[in-house]
Amino acid sequence: MKVTTFAIKIWRWASLLFVIGALVWTYSLFPEMVAVDFADSGLAERYVEKGHIFYIIMGLFLLNNVVITGIARHIPNVDPMNLPILKRKEWSLHRAELSEHLTNWLFCLVAVINTIMGFSLLALATINSTSYKMDVFDFSWLYYASLALVLFVFLLPLRLLWPPLHDDKL
Repeated sequence: MKVTTFAIKIWRWASLLFVIGALVWTYSLFPEMVAVDFADSGLAERYVEKGHIFYIIMGLFLLNNVVITGIARHIPNVDPMNLPILKRKEWSLHRAELSEHLTNWLFCLVAVINTIMGFSLLALATINSTSYKMDVFDFSWLYYASLALVLFVFLLPLRLLWPPLHDDKL
């Protein structure tokens, strides 16, 4: 197992535990009506029941961790000529590496979505808490961090533009 494969698996499992822990913890802290939309002044404009937030996050969590992970597990069974990648013929000669790249990419996507959901829940709980004096503008870093993670994960498939070189030493 490559180091990158191992690191992505650890990140995916850690993010899974993180989003579950954040959901349980924030659900216990949320008031019955949670502020989710804020005006330019920082005052809450729109509220949602905490039960609805729980079901929305659980739906996204299941979609992310069941559907995308299920697709990733079926990548090795798909014919490389049917995959939407450039240079299919060259990559079909290196099937194991292609499967590893695509599976790692999908697992990394799962980890990024879990990480963003977990941090968003923690930020929402802190904003709605009465014991902290933080407002919505204190969490503007979350937008930029999420954007950087999403860009990172969507730049990973660029590696598929360069297939591995042949070993013609025999």
